[in-house]
Amino acid sequence: MLSNEGRLVKQPGHTHGNNPENLVNHCGFLTTKEMIPDLFCTRKTDLFTTAALPFEPALLALLTFVVNMTNSKPKSESRSDDAEGSDGGWGWVLVAALFVSTSLVFGLMRSLGIFFVEFVQYFDESAQAISWISSTGLAAQQFFSPLGTALCNAYDARLVVMTGGFLSGLGLILASQATCLVHLYLTMGVISGLGWGLVFTPMVATVMANFTRRRTLALGLAFSSIGLSSFAFNPLFQLLVETYAWRGALLILGGLSLNIVACGALIRPQKPAKAPTKVDSETKSSCAAALRRISSYLELSLLFERPYLTYTLAVSLFNVGYFVPYFHLVAHSRQVGFSEYQSAFIMSAAGAADILGRVVSGWFSDLGHFRLIHLLSFWTAMAGVFIMLLPVSSLSGSYAALMAISLLYGFCSGALTSLVFVVVPMVVGMERMMGGLGLLQLLESGAGLLGGPLSGLLKDITGNYLASFLMAGSFLVVGSLTMATLPHYLSCKEPPPSQRRPIDDKEKGSHLELQQMNSLPSDINQRRAE
Repeated sequence: MLSNEGRLVKQPGHTHGNNPENLVNHCGFLTTKEMIPDLFCTRKTDLFTTAALPFEPALLALLTFVVNMTNSKPKSESRSDDAEGSDGGWGWVLVAALFVSTSLVFGLMRSLGIFFVEFVQYFDESAQAISWISSTGLAAQQFFSPLGTALCNAYDARLVVMTGGFLSGLGLILASQATCLVHLYLTMGVISGLGWGLVFTPMVATVMANFTRRRTLALGLAFSSIGLSSFAFNPLFQLLVETYAWRGALLILGGLSLNIVACGALIRPQKPAKAPTKVDSETKSSCAAALRRISSYLELSLLFERPYLTYTLAVSLFNVGYFVPYFHLVAHSRQVGFSEYQSAFIMSAAGAADILGRVVSGWFSDLGHFRLIHLLSFWTAMAGVFIMLLPVSSLSGSYAALMAISLLYGFCSGALTSLVFVVVPMVVGMERMMGGLGLLQLLESGAGLLGGPLSGLLKDITGNYLASFLMAGSFLVVGSLTMATLPHYLSCKEPPPSQRRPIDDKEKGSHLELQQMNSLPSDINQRRAE
């Protein structure tokens, strides 16, 4: 209706016909004679007679059109958005937040090879001992991921991510003051790793909950920051080390990591999830009730399901070798005779190919021509082959050959990354995605902890990195073969819903937080209007 201030007020569900006291136009807006005394004629009583002036409906329609265009959303468009899911809107802002946060987690982690050589020279330790620094950080990130998902299910993902951003920056700042390797294990490894664990999985689950049809593309675009940051961070870190030494460089990186706090602030605050199961008043404080609640938040029931365990085993196997090139490719390039900047540029080129691989893989996967699990197996096997070819290509001392294999490896490693996470809802269902991602990170943490030190040990034994890269690549190939044992793997189509485990009402209750993530601003505004 038109209020005293001249605003239109919608009155849905009313039909007033030709009542002389009020008039409803065909768009559903109400006017009354008390509110518009002299708008159309000199006498307010003439406005509401059956002999109203002919231009009145046209003017009302024009005012209604303007208000609808500025303040409301057409019903047909709302129905279309509901049918399509939440692909778009604030979800793309969260993609940008994930883009920045992953660059400051895995992009930074991939570029720690620059510090590897500096730590070996400064602390005068073996390659195996130095490798435990980055491996501890990676393992801590994966080990604490279930803690992050459980806290998100129980409280608020926004607060969890912001806390993780603070811890990741704090660990690097404290590492700049380290006087021994134990200090680096505790700061860069445990403290920063804990922060990374509280950041990565909740951010990924939040983005996945806001997309349906374009989920793989959204993750591919967000994860492309890892390759972009690898391309930019390696020369940047080398420059920082030469300018400020490794202590000053770590201090600067700690300050950069605090930007994750701002990324977490972009997540909309959510109400705490309710208890997953109904508990009698007499047992609310009992240990059994607490254990049931913790089990539900962590989705521990997934540990008894064969498809999830098989998939987790496959991911753990190729996680052993996936990060080895990022830890030791720079050191290998310098060992075979290339300069510091040439070695750093190899990793930068691999990072650029990684960007392309993530975007192309996300776009192609969403076309639906092939099953996602088949595409994941293919890209994993190819990445393993190219890892094994990395030291072979440099035996002749050809920089071009090493660069070419690095580009192919970067493309394949980027192509498989987003698929690893997108396949999880297909194995466990969207309702248990948050817990499934957290447990996956936890169970593969031991594999990530093993990769770097095992590669360094082989280097110490053989004197070069040939055996290290052969070992790393073989783990990816074996992991790809393990995925072939999943149920319905040979099928060309996704298994029908009836062949997947249904989710009962109790399990649905523990995922109110995830359902709230899917709420769109338009939906919230509609509820408030009602």
